[in-house]
Amino acid sequence: MGQKGAETRDRLLDATRELVEAGGYSAAGLNQVIAASGAPRGSLYFHFPGGKDQLVAESVRRAGQAVGDALAGLAERDGSAAEFTGAALRLLGDRLEESGWRRGCPVATVALETAATNDPLQQACSEVYASWERVLRDRLADRPDADDLAVTVLALVEGALLLARTHRSRAPLDSVARRIGVLLDA
Repeated sequence: MGQKGAETRDRLLDATRELVEAGGYSAAGLNQVIAASGAPRGSLYFHFPGGKDQLVAESVRRAGQAVGDALAGLAERDGSAAEFTGAALRLLGDRLEESGWRRGCPVATVALETAATNDPLQQACSEVYASWERVLRDRLADRPDADDLAVTVLALVEGALLLARTHRSRAPLDSVARRIGVLLDA
């Protein structure tokens, strides 16, 4: 694929990501993706012969990788596990607030909407969550309960993002950061 083809593919994925994060799977209709990306209809089917499900699954994986890379970068810094999770919540909160409360978790909306009925999308969401759990588990590796803590922290973060988006307030993120700090320092 040439540079122009790669750029078109990227535009399609970026447009899908924005639409999905803001409104879920149903908001990412192919006509909306084409309009938002400015790509020709034929390009969509050329790059994503599996249609909407392939496009959304790849978009979820790509968005999940970006968040995972950011978390991994934070995990490499010196500091306690509580400081790491606090920094992660601030990063996610900044992303959410800067988007006008539209960009919460790039996975949760799709997972809630499709996981029970769409195996390929459920698999994509599961892969992303598993990768984030690995980052958390690796950062907490010195603890005997690292597996359970990774799942607990991720669940708390996901819930805080949902509440922050719903309330259009960082307060749930701040509250969860404090509670995670207590949990990890225990």
